[in-house]
Amino acid sequence: MADKRYAVANWKSHKTTAEAEQWLTAFLAAHRPDPNLQVIIAPSFVALAPMQRQLAESGATHIALAAQDLSPFPAGAYTGAVTATMLKGLADYAFVGHSERRRYFHETHQEIANKVAEAVSAGITPILCLDRPYAAAQLAALADTDAEKVLIGYGPVEAIGIDMPQTVQQVSEAVQEIRARLPERPILYGGSVNGENAAGYMRIEGISGVMAGSASLDPEEFARICAAVA
Repeated sequence: MADKRYAVANWKSHKTTAEAEQWLTAFLAAHRPDPNLQVIIAPSFVALAPMQRQLAESGATHIALAAQDLSPFPAGAYTGAVTATMLKGLADYAFVGHSERRRYFHETHQEIANKVAEAVSAGITPILCLDRPYAAAQLAALADTDAEKVLIGYGPVEAIGIDMPQTVQQVSEAVQEIRARLPERPILYGGSVNGENAAGYMRIEGISGVMAGSASLDPEEFARICAAVA
């Protein structure tokens, strides 16, 4: 669907399983589905299965789950790693290359490319996170066939987690640079997105959706973001 839009909630290291289920109940009560809007929620690994069951019971087919990360390796002797095949059936999407993973876990461009390949092979759509300084190098590491399967998440490091969103002009410039390299892939913006500024970002040419971090922890606030995106 050419005009499909995306609203993504990245909870990072927040919410127990019980809190996740309570959040989803409240969000379903506040959210008004739209046929052109794909809602994606990225809870912790431990909450994926309970939330998947809750979504199935609710009949909320317009909401998908995403993993916040996955292993760059296939099944094997990699203690603690969660492979793409383990996530199949639980998550339709997976964040790959988030700036916090690069910063705190020292992920390389090649490791991120391997994660993209693992996700694609399992039928999981990667949400590939990019920032302008390293976008070219990160995209260069991808196989061409894998690059054709990703959603692009533009997330400037300076705007993530510090309540300092970029201006519409700054985001527009970055989006045009990314579109020059991957003109056919949807681009999402993430960086201090909330219910007040989401609509402004959606008016940028080339933007297909937004990714919310701290604002998505409140179900009613995330419902407002979804409404603005739709």
